[in-house]
Amino acid sequence: MTSLPQTFPLPTHRPELIDFLATRRSNLAKVMAAPGPDAQTRDAMLDIAARVPDHRKLAPWRFVIFEGDARSDFGQHIAAGFMAGNPTAAADRAIFEGARLTRAPLVVAVISATVDCPRGTPKWEQELSAGAVCFNLCLAAQAYGFGAQWLTEWYAYDVAVNAALGLKDTEKVAGYIYIGTPEVKAVPRTRPSVAEKTQIWTS
Repeated sequence: MTSLPQTFPLPTHRPELIDFLATRRSNLAKVMAAPGPDAQTRDAMLDIAARVPDHRKLAPWRFVIFEGDARSDFGQHIAAGFMAGNPTAAADRAIFEGARLTRAPLVVAVISATVDCPRGTPKWEQELSAGAVCFNLCLAAQAYGFGAQWLTEWYAYDVAVNAALGLKDTEKVAGYIYIGTPEVKAVPRTRPSVAEKTQIWTS
């Protein structure tokens, strides 16, 4: 039984894929738990994530994986970055910030790594490719039966945290993708009116 909205025509080719895309939504990281994907499944999801539009095959992105103790270890840098910017904050807030990556068993940082292209591929297009990687990874995770959420939050833009992450001056965090087993089923949410966002161009 399809769960497509009534306004969607029933496709004859890969209806299960259309159903998945038409009804998918993000899972909240705060309600994810173990188990996460095993190493083989994780690597398969990364391979799928990398199958995105990429003008001139520059691969202007890379992955940083956080699993196990690495999540709380890196969380120390997040906590330190928070306290540096908020020196009067309560100690329990530092603990909260340091535990952000522990909300899911697997967190993948997708790094936008633009390059100077002699043939002129704009860096904006390269950054869009990194964004496509983030969403493709979410789709892959959910297709494998896991929950996924694409987040940035303040620490994706913090200079000290990004230095601990090993980012170069030309790199940015496109997103932290949280992946795990959702303890609460994602529920539909209000979507914008596509008709109101659509213009048919005429001369």
